[in-house]
Order: sequence, then structure tokens, then C-alpha cells
Amino acid sequence: MANVVSIEAEARARSGKGAARATRRAGKVPAVIYGGKQDPNLIALDPRVVIREIHRAGWQSRLYEINAGAQPIRALIRGVQFHPVSDAPEHVDFQRLTPGERVKVAIPVHFENDGISPGIKRGAVLNVVRHTVEVYCDADHIPDQFTADLGPLDFNDNVRWHDLRGTENVKPVIDRDFVVATVVPPTKIEVVAEAGAGVAPAKAATPAKGAAKAPAKKG
Repeated sequence: MANVVSIEAEARARSGKGAARATRRAGKVPAVIYGGKQDPNLIALDPRVVIREIHRAGWQSRLYEINAGAQPIRALIRGVQFHPVSDAPEHVDFQRLTPGERVKVAIPVHFENDGISPGIKRGAVLNVVRHTVEVYCDADHIPDQFTADLGPLDFNDNVRWHDLRGTENVKPVIDRDFVVATVVPPTKIEVVAEAGAGVAPAKAATPAKGAAKAPAKKG
């Protein structure tokens, strides 16, 4: 089950672009919590908290408990808007979660035992097709991650959906046994000699023995 991260927030009274700009001038990041068949909750966040969370791996599937009133609200981050020049967070969208609700989340894939993989030890490269996998799952049972064991893999072996651990009680959005990663053999580089390389240069012609010499000029 995913860990729950607690976030402190302030309630906002007004919506709209003007109110959002005022929140930013006050040094906060405006945000909204929507969904759950309830009216949206307008909140303001500490920008340091937002930056900390979006720089942590797996934030798209992390469960948050937002404290902005009498009752904490459980939610997922669904989107973050950034300033086009400074890259500072300007707005955050949260989706409210209700018990028993199935949600779509992107779960990160963790690869382990690459050091004992026969293929990788012999120079193969791990080609990761999907760093995250989108699944449907219960809001109260969101996995932290899926795990892929690279230990037994040799050249051209694949990690597929059925190989992942931690997929209990979830359903992939893609309805097939898709590839997550492939062990790709090393590429051999052959050096081809340039045309004419290695051919000895032609020697200047020498006169044959006994050939008449041109008479020397006098005077």
C-alpha cells in the first residue's frame, strides 16, 4: 500500500485569475481539490512543499492527505503548472479520493538485480520501454511501485507485465501482456578498409637495360 504524505495548506475564499495572482504575490501556490461528487476546495500551498514533492520519484501515484480544514482530504496530484521562464510551480490540481473508488494511476517500475543479469554482465544494455505503468486500482490500495527482477535475463530477454511483482489487485490500462523492458545485446562495430587502402603506390618507370640514351648536348 502506498504511503500517505501529509500536507499543510490554507483555505482560499475566492477563485479566478485575480485571486490566484494575489495568492502568488503572497508567496503561496494556488491549488484546487476536485472530484468525489463534491464542490471543489480552493487551497494555497507552500511552494517549498510542492517543489519537494514533484522532485521525489513516484509523485503521480503518491497518496496525499491535505490538511486545510476540519477534516483532512485524501487526494492525488493530477497536474502541476509551471512558470514558463522560472519553472516555479504556479498551480496544482488534486483529485479527491473516496473509499472504494477505483482510480487510474501511473506506478513507477523499480529494476533490481541488474548486477547479476547474465546478459548485462556480458555487455548488454537495458532498454526500458516503460518507466511507469498505468493501472486501475482501489484508492486505498495504491502500490508504491512494481518490481522487475533482471537477475535471470540474458540477451534479448524481456520483462513483461506478468513478470512484475506487486501487481496484485490492480488492472493495467493496456489490455495485453506488454513489454516493460528488454535486454539488448551489445552492438559490434566493424571497421571496413577504405577503397584502395593498403595498396602500394606505383613506382616510377625505369629504362630497360640496353636502351639507347639521348645524346648529350654540346656546348
